[in-house]
This record gives sequence, C-alpha cells and structure tokens, in this order.
Amino acid sequence: MFQNKLAALEGAEFCVATSSGMSAILACVMGVCSAGDHVVASRSIFGTSVQLFSNILKRWGLETTFVSLTDPEAWKAAVKPNTKLFFVETPSNPLTEICDIGLLAEIAHASGALLAVDNCFCSPALQKPLALGADIVVHSATKYIDGQGRCLGGAVLGRKDILEPVYGFLRTAGPTMSAFNAWVFLKGLETLHVRMEAHARNAQALAEWLEQQPRVARVYYPGLASHPQHALAQRQQKSGGAIVSFDVKGGKDAAWHLIDATKLISITANLAMPRALSLIQPLPRIAVSARKPVLKQA
Repeated sequence: MFQNKLAALEGAEFCVATSSGMSAILACVMGVCSAGDHVVASRSIFGTSVQLFSNILKRWGLETTFVSLTDPEAWKAAVKPNTKLFFVETPSNPLTEICDIGLLAEIAHASGALLAVDNCFCSPALQKPLALGADIVVHSATKYIDGQGRCLGGAVLGRKDILEPVYGFLRTAGPTMSAFNAWVFLKGLETLHVRMEAHARNAQALAEWLEQQPRVARVYYPGLASHPQHALAQRQQKSGGAIVSFDVKGGKDAAWHLIDATKLISITANLAMPRALSLIQPLPRIAVSARKPVLKQA
C-alpha cells in the first residue's frame, strides 16, 4: 500500500520500498549498473552518497566521475562510452543548488544513460522529477515522508522495466522495508502536502528575514530572487522548499556560537520534525554552512 501510494504521488509506474535512504541509492545502483560501468554524479550530494560511490562501489568495479551540479557542459564532458547512470540531488544538501532536470535527462539519454534524482529535499509534494524527464527517483522516507523522525526507510521509483532488477536485488540481498515501517510511512503520506506547504511558507519567511540580518553573510534558498537558480526553481518546483542554509559572518567560531545558542530548532542530522515542534507548526531546518564539505576523490 505504501509503495502504491508513493508511486501515485510521484507519477511512477512502480515503487520499491527499502530499509533506509542509503539502501535505496545502493539498490538503485546495484539494479542498474554492473562492474565496469561508469556513473556521473553531482559533487553536491549527501556526504555518505559520495562515500558510497567513491569508495565502496569503486571496490566492485564501478567508476564514478563527480561534476558540478549546475554546469551542463561538465556533464556532457564527463560522459564515457560505458556511462550507465547520472545521479543528482536537487535541491542539493545543504546549499540548495538546483539542476535543470529536463536538460540533464536529455544529456543522459543522448549517451544511453539513465537519470536518477534524489527527491528527498522536495518530496513529491513540491517536485516531480519523473514528469520532468528523469528515469528514477530515490527517497529517504526517513525525512519528510515520515515527517516526525519515527522510522528509517527509503524508496526507488520509476518504470517497472527499469526497477525489476532493483526489486530482484532487494529480494536477494535483503535491505527491504519492514511492514510496520511501511504502515508508519503510509500514515505520513496522508499529511505530506500539508506539512511541506507549511515548511515552505516558513522557510521563505525565514530566508527573507535572514537576508536582512547584519551578521548573515549569505542566504541559500531557492525561493529568494538572490538565489542563482531562482528562475529554474520557479519552473520545476512548486515552491522554494523547506531547507534554508546560510553563512554567518565571523567564520567557524561565530557559526558554532549560533548553533550552540539555538533553542527552538533542535540540533539533529535528520530533516524530519521532532514531535514536540510538530505540535506547534512545521518549521524549516537550518543548515549552517560555515564548514563546507570537501570532496576527496579516491
């Protein structure tokens, strides 16, 4: 029931539920790619996803080239005869960079590759990558699909013929979603649109307020006119989304002082809402980007 409902929301023919968001990415790659294949991935993806592609999957003969999310020419230049998959996260974590999904799909398809989009930050309530040309969508259901930090889970969605090997991998290797977690996520889907709309409204207001603060150096939010991909976000997303990231003046010391002094928004690695805050009103997560991740190629 969870798979069918999420597939309906994403406009997908088929959905495979997994035990976590990372297992969804792993299952996607294991179903689509083989040893000797090549993947082109955005540099602006979740740090653990970088480790998966650059370290673990590399040991099994899968080559990955990391390129700028927002530079279509870099994607074209990275393509090889054995390129099998493009992998992106849009908006990106944590600086909310956005790629043109339709354009990347064209580049991928011209080389015989598939485009997979991590839609975790928007959810199907705010963005539908399959309708924009993507072949595969992956989710960490742990985040907004649940919305309250109760369970771990993930999902891979797309055409049935593409996902049959993904389903076969899960049946054999075992990183599947438990029935209880599926029930919890099914309940989460009932309020997904209401929650995401509230998140986005609050994120927009917060981003606009932050831009006026003298101690804030820069705000990263697709709903702001100052965002480099603001026009693109307006075309392919329903709103700017729920993630706000910003640089504070004063470097790391000032950033950690702000984080340590935060009282309303909890310090956590999960985008899902703590139960106590959800009783008030959904609030956006704040990512302080003073310590920007550095991609280390193996």
